[in-house]
Amino acid sequence: MGSRFPSHQLSNGLYVSGRPEQPKERTPTMSSVAMPYTGGDIKKSGELGKMFDIPTDGSKSRKSGPINSAPSRTGSFGGAASHSGPIMPNAGARSTYSTSGPVTSGSGSAAVKKTNSGPLNKHGEPIKKSSGPQSGGVTRQNSGPIPPVLPTTGLITSGPISSGPLNSSGAPRKVSGPLESKGSMKVQGSSVVNNQAVTTLSQDDEYSFRKNFPKPILWSVILLFVMGFIAGGFILGAVHNAILLIVVVILFAAVVALFSWNTCWGRRAVVNFISGYPDAELRTAKNGQLVKVSGVVTCGNVPLESSFRKVPRCVYTSTSLYEYRGWDSKPANSTHRRFTWGLRSLERHVVDFYISDFQSGLRALVKTGYGARVTPYVDDSFVIDVHPGNEDLSPGFVRWLGERNLSSDDRTMRLKEGYIKEGSTVSVMGVVQRNENVLMIVPPSEPLTTGCQWAHCIFPASLEGIVLRCEDASKNDVMPVKV
Repeated sequence: MGSRFPSHQLSNGLYVSGRPEQPKERTPTMSSVAMPYTGGDIKKSGELGKMFDIPTDGSKSRKSGPINSAPSRTGSFGGAASHSGPIMPNAGARSTYSTSGPVTSGSGSAAVKKTNSGPLNKHGEPIKKSSGPQSGGVTRQNSGPIPPVLPTTGLITSGPISSGPLNSSGAPRKVSGPLESKGSMKVQGSSVVNNQAVTTLSQDDEYSFRKNFPKPILWSVILLFVMGFIAGGFILGAVHNAILLIVVVILFAAVVALFSWNTCWGRRAVVNFISGYPDAELRTAKNGQLVKVSGVVTCGNVPLESSFRKVPRCVYTSTSLYEYRGWDSKPANSTHRRFTWGLRSLERHVVDFYISDFQSGLRALVKTGYGARVTPYVDDSFVIDVHPGNEDLSPGFVRWLGERNLSSDDRTMRLKEGYIKEGSTVSVMGVVQRNENVLMIVPPSEPLTTGCQWAHCIFPASLEGIVLRCEDASKNDVMPVKV
């Protein structure tokens, strides 16, 4: 065509204007076989299984690149095939190889050409390098165990500082107390006795006037009255004057009445002393100061469960069994006198817990576990009287006796149970201790004396260790605590 505009002819014979386009270099196309659904099985996931050296399914291999022809049993491959992934040459192969490169075969036998990177062993197999623990027959390429990174919770536990898990920054987290297999465990049954975090209290930790009254003074008073009775009797017989004997009898009756009054009302006087003691504010309390704190209880890392009623998440539990001894009844213990109630069984435990101060709102750790000295004044929340005729009315009581190998055998018994559960309001008396911005209440080094209450004719009493005061927990409105 005679035109000044350039033109060219297409393959179908049509002339178009313009210059012919330059043929572009076509990028090679990759054809691949679609990977089947694995269903979560890492053995079917190909490359992912290779990363962890897990044997994959040999019947299915992933191939990349065009395949010219299918293999034949007696023939040869029509072309070179590029394989990536595990190839199982036969059922007797010792291990799985990752190969790349052409695979060729001859007549009657197939020769596999393997291209490996890295050192080889004496059998021509690649050496797998690994470090860290290995288990089973699978070789893993890793660098030791990687501890999980958990978010810090800020929970303060009790006891000596020991090594434990790491915090979110990778530094060792300070954990006090023995580490258990579970972060929070519920202690009950025979495990309470063997747990170091649990303090087991005895009957000696209760208030007793005979225990608080000084023994030298008691024996001195007894000796004076004996001498007074002897002198009064001698004068009465010699000169027939009974004035001295009458004075001694009146004084003796007054002292006996005073001792009986303190025996009956001494515990209530101590409770009134604790209630009247002013509450301190933890925000302004100094280190080493004796304080009384009232607030809401929160469980630590070892909550308790009551023995009889199975009340969960408690910081203090007390279950006691008493028996009444008549004239011909069996004694509950070696010191049980007739026509009195005697203690037969006692289960009383206390652990470390937290208290939120009502005055300042601060939270302090009360160190009552790990064998600390504790004096509890906790009211009983549950009382059950069992007579020989109504044992069948309480199957739970009979089961509780059977679990402890205690027989009823026609005895008059009384079961008392008290506890401090999470959310209860308590009063704690102890010494403030600050350690690395951790506020704690620990037992004082010396006993606390209540002093003489002359208006009520009450002798002084000594309070040893941390003093716990809680009214009947079943009557109090329990505040829910979010952990």
